[in-house]
Amino acid sequence: MRLAFFGDVIGRAGREGLATHLPRLRRTLALDFVVVNAENAAAGFGITPKTAEELFDAGADCLTLGNHSWDQREALTYIDREPRLLRPLNYPRLSHAPGRGAWMFDAPGGRRVLVMNALGRVHMDSLDDPFSAVDAQLEACPLGTAADAVIVDIHCEATSEKMAMGHFCDGRASLVVGTHTHVPTADTQVLPGGTAYQTDAGGCCDYDSVIGMAKEEAVRRFATRLPGARHQPASGPATVCGVYVETDALTGLAVRAEPIRIGGRLAAHVPEPEQVVA
Repeated sequence: MRLAFFGDVIGRAGREGLATHLPRLRRTLALDFVVVNAENAAAGFGITPKTAEELFDAGADCLTLGNHSWDQREALTYIDREPRLLRPLNYPRLSHAPGRGAWMFDAPGGRRVLVMNALGRVHMDSLDDPFSAVDAQLEACPLGTAADAVIVDIHCEATSEKMAMGHFCDGRASLVVGTHTHVPTADTQVLPGGTAYQTDAGGCCDYDSVIGMAKEEAVRRFATRLPGARHQPASGPATVCGVYVETDALTGLAVRAEPIRIGGRLAAHVPEPEQVVA
């Protein structure tokens, strides 16, 4: 299978960038399934039904969230009726969090893709153990038997926690990819057990910014330590950042992983599949 995951979409610039580039990427890379982290899609904070539908219309098959899942109140009810939208799966059982943290999706050719979203605990909201939560999903739906591909979005502040999750899932997932820090890392690889990994997919945002937010207010706050205006997403042309993965048809493990960067300010990198589809 050919999979793609795109990092945190930040505000209108990120949504427009994805709408511009994703349809062509789906065609040229012959993508079977696309996941997009969308927890910053609505003005930089959370998601609404309208912004979610924009991303589905652009070509996303699944949207994942993170620590800003509930910043927009509409998300609390929308997620219950939209199975393609996933929040972190490691909420405490007693929280009765709406929606779901993992879902099995149908893909072309009768194949099935398990996607899950987990929230890290280092310098993040204190949820239940993400490793136990992910492990339960991997045990319930093994790669290569119950699922043809497994994608894990680990939404973390600490790179060490993301890397630990990658190795924890190695050999049991097609892709483990980090989100939350909005800057693409240069460590795209296939781990020894066959799991594709990248510490952070990066943001789909204007990179003339501070992690996707207008730089003036962000710089002023760091320099003065004083509160001020509300953070707003930067509004220039977005660079769309993510990771591309090809999997083995029998095992579901990765045989290739490459970064995706297109548009905006960052140096472009778009994988070239062996057979380009017009």
